[in-house]
Amino acid sequence: MLDIPLPNQSRAGLTEIEAEYIAGSLLQIIPFVSPQQTNDDVLNLLSQRPDLIAIPVVEGGMPIGLINRSIFMDGMAKPFRRELFARKSCIAFMDKDPLIVDRSMSIQTLSFKVVHSGGKTLNDGFIITDETGNYLGLGTGEDLVKVVSYLQAEKNRLVMESINYASIIQKSFLRTSREDMNTALQDYFMHWEPRDKVGGDYYFCKKFDDGFFLALIDCTGHGVPGAFMTLIMAAFLDHILLEDNRYDPASTLSIMNQKVKTALCQRTESNVIPINSAKYAIANSEQSDDGMDTAFCWVNTQDRTLTYAGAKIPLMYLTEESGEVSFLNPDRKGVGYVNTPMEYVWTNKQIELKEGTCIYLTTDGIIDQIGGAKNIAFGKKRLSTLICENYHKPMPEQQNIIMQTFYEYQGKQRRRDDITVMGFRI
Repeated sequence: MLDIPLPNQSRAGLTEIEAEYIAGSLLQIIPFVSPQQTNDDVLNLLSQRPDLIAIPVVEGGMPIGLINRSIFMDGMAKPFRRELFARKSCIAFMDKDPLIVDRSMSIQTLSFKVVHSGGKTLNDGFIITDETGNYLGLGTGEDLVKVVSYLQAEKNRLVMESINYASIIQKSFLRTSREDMNTALQDYFMHWEPRDKVGGDYYFCKKFDDGFFLALIDCTGHGVPGAFMTLIMAAFLDHILLEDNRYDPASTLSIMNQKVKTALCQRTESNVIPINSAKYAIANSEQSDDGMDTAFCWVNTQDRTLTYAGAKIPLMYLTEESGEVSFLNPDRKGVGYVNTPMEYVWTNKQIELKEGTCIYLTTDGIIDQIGGAKNIAFGKKRLSTLICENYHKPMPEQQNIIMQTFYEYQGKQRRRDDITVMGFRI
């Protein structure tokens, strides 16, 4: 029986592990019979070796068939069968078409062949040969299942280790933004909750002497692909703000759009980015259509104004005087996508920040989540109502109320997306 190490016993990479486990690693040395031997010989061998599931039939060193124990014993047990077949060639009960594989065959290829050959191979096993086709021994379906299960467990372990470390990296990118938010804001909350350990939602905050720049970003996808996109966006955004574009969020969005489209080679026939196709050999079938929905905000703490530009993410605000949620609506074009023109211009919108004004931003993870008695989306109206009912409370308390309401609404429904929602009071 094959001894498979537990997944945590190996620290090798998946490639090395897969290379170690080939068909030859499943080899068991099993005695064989020749076509000249009789069924009596097979019966004697099976009696001596109760562990044998099957016996190969080999002629001139080459395997020509496989005798299954159960089929053979059932056949010989029938009335008069032993008298009729005992002295005849053993090929009478032989499977003439067993699975025969080279010892260097990969486990993946072997698995496909076993599945294709049907259940008999899992029961009987398969014959393993050397490079010249000479018989070496047998492999069993049980051992193959063990190896496949082990490799799958190792693959999952390696993937989860990578994702866990990617989560550390992503959180480290958020740390400076959180520190600047702590310095710039007295009463705020930021709830960031990836659906799959890492995610495509991202927030950014950078403090300056005259204010702070704030961005909420929802990149294409979630999980690892989404997280990879957030790192690209974070690098671009930090570089753009070094060029003092913070006062004009709409212009910053346009620059970001151009950078993303150029970096990811996202183009249409009417929106072509010049590129040396001979040098890069980029096939149309490999073209991505990735980007982000976002809200960019410049908060001027000197003249107490907020300038907003949005790509599909609105800004919600509420003053002490109104007691109602108002919206700054975004442009309907996302940043960086194929169908967003290279020279698209977003729109700045500005509001005065009176004492006590509350600002809220959220990606669509909360808004689009299905739940409740009717299995419909949480929606903007439900979120707006929550804000209206609780805006006078401290922001951390509002966070608890919003998220608890959301979790109860989601119930047993599957989480659809990453969740990021924030609020702050001036």
